[in-house]
Amino acid sequence: MPVGLGPLPVLHPVPGFRLGIASAGIKRAGRKDIVVMELAEGASIAGVFTLNAFCAAPVTLCREHLKHAPRYLLVNTGNANAGTGKPGMQAALKTCDALAQLTGVEFQQVLPFSTGVIGELLPADKVIAALPAALADLDADHWAQAAEGIMTTDTLPKGASRQISLGGRTVTITGISKGAGMIRPNMATMLGYVATDAKVSPALLQSLLRDAADRSFNRITIDGDTSTNDSCMLIATGQVTMAEINDPQSAEYQQLCEAVNAVMLELAQAIVRDGEGATKFVTIRVNGGGSRKECLDVAYAIAHSPLIKTALFASDPNWGRILAAVGYAGVPDLDVEKIDVYLDDVCITRNGGRAADYTEAQGARIMAQAEIGIRIELGRGEHCETLWTTDLSHEYVRINAEYRT
Repeated sequence: MPVGLGPLPVLHPVPGFRLGIASAGIKRAGRKDIVVMELAEGASIAGVFTLNAFCAAPVTLCREHLKHAPRYLLVNTGNANAGTGKPGMQAALKTCDALAQLTGVEFQQVLPFSTGVIGELLPADKVIAALPAALADLDADHWAQAAEGIMTTDTLPKGASRQISLGGRTVTITGISKGAGMIRPNMATMLGYVATDAKVSPALLQSLLRDAADRSFNRITIDGDTSTNDSCMLIATGQVTMAEINDPQSAEYQQLCEAVNAVMLELAQAIVRDGEGATKFVTIRVNGGGSRKECLDVAYAIAHSPLIKTALFASDPNWGRILAAVGYAGVPDLDVEKIDVYLDDVCITRNGGRAADYTEAQGARIMAQAEIGIRIELGRGEHCETLWTTDLSHEYVRINAEYRT
């Protein structure tokens, strides 16, 4: 059951961006598993991708095709087309070529995305057969349907939307994402698509995306596994009548950044809330680090500890496991007597040992909550970082044990 994740909010259509959904029957008959997204001519697009060396064929193609003024995005679920060698690349190219022929663009103007089982060849003919239906379904108001069409083990679709005023004109930012397992992005998320009708220079759009991804999708982890297919795209259709934003110091850019960051953080946190088997949504904040890296090392050590994650599932305030994770995080010359640990506002340990006023009942009360905060005060400097993660439940094991059955 997702933690604090409800129905989709209102997802405002973005002028110059349309989405169409169809069924190719890749994994099972009748499943809506193909999404085509159409960009208005002249739109700018930026992307960030997985750093996994075994990246999928569509990731490789996306990186190459980004240079060719993309007009269409083609997404399939049910098959990752990763670990498939040259045949996988040929299958991805075949689908790009087919969509290009149907729409009258060059095949390099199609960006392919795949998600699902790794090591199985993409059934290109099934994808191609579904393209006419997806194109016939194109509509600016189909964000919600597309959010469902990109799901794999997700239990709920994920979307976020904002409208802001820039220079007296309304600008829309809307996005969707998918992901529930194999989540430790090293760039963005499993799959994420955010579009705005603002007019932004391509170079600035790429910078905006990298910064927003780093603040959101690069700060979530469910199981510590970086996917072969992680991709996140930011599109600016430029349909609003306004001067192009090309100055990172301008008030318009700062406003747009704030809105994009908010949308992407909401999408990233939705992935954690819907984590495979998750019963807890956990915020880990590390303050007082001597560097950003120190804070992240400590936060990830806590977030990835099976002992801590199972204690969270059991609602067991076994704070010794947290101390152990901080200790092995690799922070050089760590002075444990300066470290304080909190569960929400309850101080568990002070100066490296159990706080004198801490009681087991206080810890148990916090751990019984569906949403929990773990805060570490390192006492080494001015840096701080925040991650979001989940517990580790029986259901997570079942889902991944049965993933291919």
